[in-house]
Amino acid sequence: MKTLIKGGTIVNEGRCYRASIVINNDRIADIIEQDETPRDSYDNIVDATGCFVLPGVIDSHVHFREPGMTDKADIAHESRAAACGGVTSYLEMPNTVPQTTTLQALSDKMQRAGRDSMVNYSFFFGATNDNSHLFKQLDSHAIPGIKLFMGSSTGNMLVDGDDSLMSVFSKAAEAQLPVMTHCEDTDIINRNMAEAKKQHGDDPDISLHPTIRSEEACYKSTQHAIAMARQCHAQLHVAHLSTARELTLFNNQHPGDPLMTFEICVPHLTFTLDDYATKGALIKCNPAVKTVGDRTALREAACNAIKYPHMTIATDHAPHLLSQKQGGCAKAVSGMPMVQFSLVTMLQQVVPQSQEGLHLERLVALMCHNPATLFHINDRGFLRKGYKADIAIVSNTPWTLTPEMIESKCGWSPLTGTTFRWRVEHTFCNGVHIYNKSVVDDSYRGEALSFR
Repeated sequence: MKTLIKGGTIVNEGRCYRASIVINNDRIADIIEQDETPRDSYDNIVDATGCFVLPGVIDSHVHFREPGMTDKADIAHESRAAACGGVTSYLEMPNTVPQTTTLQALSDKMQRAGRDSMVNYSFFFGATNDNSHLFKQLDSHAIPGIKLFMGSSTGNMLVDGDDSLMSVFSKAAEAQLPVMTHCEDTDIINRNMAEAKKQHGDDPDISLHPTIRSEEACYKSTQHAIAMARQCHAQLHVAHLSTARELTLFNNQHPGDPLMTFEICVPHLTFTLDDYATKGALIKCNPAVKTVGDRTALREAACNAIKYPHMTIATDHAPHLLSQKQGGCAKAVSGMPMVQFSLVTMLQQVVPQSQEGLHLERLVALMCHNPATLFHINDRGFLRKGYKADIAIVSNTPWTLTPEMIESKCGWSPLTGTTFRWRVEHTFCNGVHIYNKSVVDDSYRGEALSFR
């Protein structure tokens, strides 16, 4: 199968330029920097005139809820949503039922995705208080790393004792696997919740969520994770950074340290606590959406390639039934579906090169290049000759999100009613045209990602 993408503007590795891309089967065969159409015979020709051609987005933080919670979401629906949003690869989290904390559970997820996932996939292995001895048995070529919940979890996946944390970080370092951490201090959160209930009743108003899951809870836990990782010489990637104060912890990388990096998620770059008044618990997530000042600092970090060259943007896509999102801080569940609209949401923040702010080239680094580099994903995340042909094509076309457009199984989005300035026109996964102007190829199945 030979495909030509012609007439578009390539955005890749810090450059924007006119070029044609030739795809042969599942890989990029050539990138031709010229206006003239390459002469050859093609099975498929896509005219990308007026569009921007990007590497497929790699979402390194999603919860697809399978197995065990498929009333909310499943691999088939959420991967279809990803395809419609220009996301060609995802790394999924271990807090399913059963948790992905055993070799058997990991194998089961791989089999499910091989059967049902429309885009490329892999899964984090979950750390518990007593399973770090398994890390050396993991295939480092098949998974991105270890997911560690230092707060905001239940059961044996909450690891906050120093002895257990030391074991997780040291064993991960020995296995040469990065550790992605959810950093919130559980004791601080529990004290804040108890005080809120004392003052406001059993289900405090949703506006108190960022007070309960406070800046202090995030900062203290992130600070502790960095100290532990340094002591154990482990690579650390902190998930969903949500405060300006936490950014200061990454300003001075110590010489000789393993890489200490962080992720910012789309909700924290989009909403603030002021939005609770209109969105309510629809934007309740952990860690909480916080102040305008925090969002401003996070947006500035996203623009700063010199200060934060390795940071990533992901979604923390976490669907729930709409009925479960009712109530306040105690009753409404945390999490929201975002994978289908992450790229267009972030494109809303892009400014021209002549202005200060988030440039398109930097956004591609944050959502495509950096996840591939940090997690050592083979042959993806860039538009390069010989790499897998994972491609998203977008245009400057206004449209408004209505409920019937939502592909996630839960059927709702906190972004409903938003008018976007950008639209995903085409998605290619391993050279297959899986999304073509709202037409989806449901027959296609993605590949297991490979690493290192």
